[in-house]
Amino acid sequence: MEKKILAAVDGSFCSLNEVHYLGQMFAGAKDVYLHLVCIVPTTQPSVGAEWLDEEARQSTMSPSTKKQFLAAKDHLKHAARHLLRHGFAKEQVTTSVELSKVGVAADLVNLARSGCYDALLVGRRGIGRLQALFVGSVTKSILEKCWDIPIWVVDGHVDSRKILVPVDGSNHVLKAVDHLGHIFQDIPGVEITLFHSTALFSKRSAVQLEKCELSFGAEWCQGNLLRDDYIFHAPEQLLRENGFDMSNVHRLEVSRGLEPARDIALQAWHKDFGTIVMGRRDPDERKGVLGGVSDRLLANTSDIAIWLIN
Repeated sequence: MEKKILAAVDGSFCSLNEVHYLGQMFAGAKDVYLHLVCIVPTTQPSVGAEWLDEEARQSTMSPSTKKQFLAAKDHLKHAARHLLRHGFAKEQVTTSVELSKVGVAADLVNLARSGCYDALLVGRRGIGRLQALFVGSVTKSILEKCWDIPIWVVDGHVDSRKILVPVDGSNHVLKAVDHLGHIFQDIPGVEITLFHSTALFSKRSAVQLEKCELSFGAEWCQGNLLRDDYIFHAPEQLLRENGFDMSNVHRLEVSRGLEPARDIALQAWHKDFGTIVMGRRDPDERKGVLGGVSDRLLANTSDIAIWLIN
């Protein structure tokens, strides 16, 4: 099955890290298709601008916007060539530069939805305040607006193909692992660690059979959740069903740490993980100023990719 990834780039050093990450993770994969897009912000989107075709919109560009538009096209050519050097075929990489219609964040989310993409990849400059790929905190805005498409946030330079998946038995985690299994199906060389801390997750999530059955069916959920090791077994089964080499899937259970995000971040840093895959709670389940573990990880990690799946 084809996997389609939409990557938002802007010509900055930050977006070069995104392109490097895609090349590093998916080099040689024949069923991964990438679309690199740059949304050029306009000074003031006009009423009804979303109904104009691209040619009409380009004809009304200001000199500064036209300069950005042409620079973006040049950058995307270089980005595409980088991916081709990493083993992607020409038909696997497409690019487009578009003028913003209703705002960069909303444009990206609408494009991801209309194109039925498996994930939307965005970048982030630095750490500390959910800083974004574009001026105006676009990444933060996307995370606040978009709950139906997996969001991959790349921060800094990532070389490792080791993936850390915090597990707690919740349905959110199962959906995250299912997404991970789909994306990396038949792609060799990926190492996955299912991570559970008895101190950090002192309360295991109760088995959520009804929610699980809506996603995976009653037979699967009853067969894989109603057992003592369901926290690890159910995610493993999803990976197994996606054809993973289970010798590259590991369990890790530790008892340390007080703050979930800190414990996960330390594990990723000490063991050189390049990607953290997180199940994401629904908006009405999130608590606190930063909303949850995933938000605190975003605010306090660097040189890593964080996947957020609802």
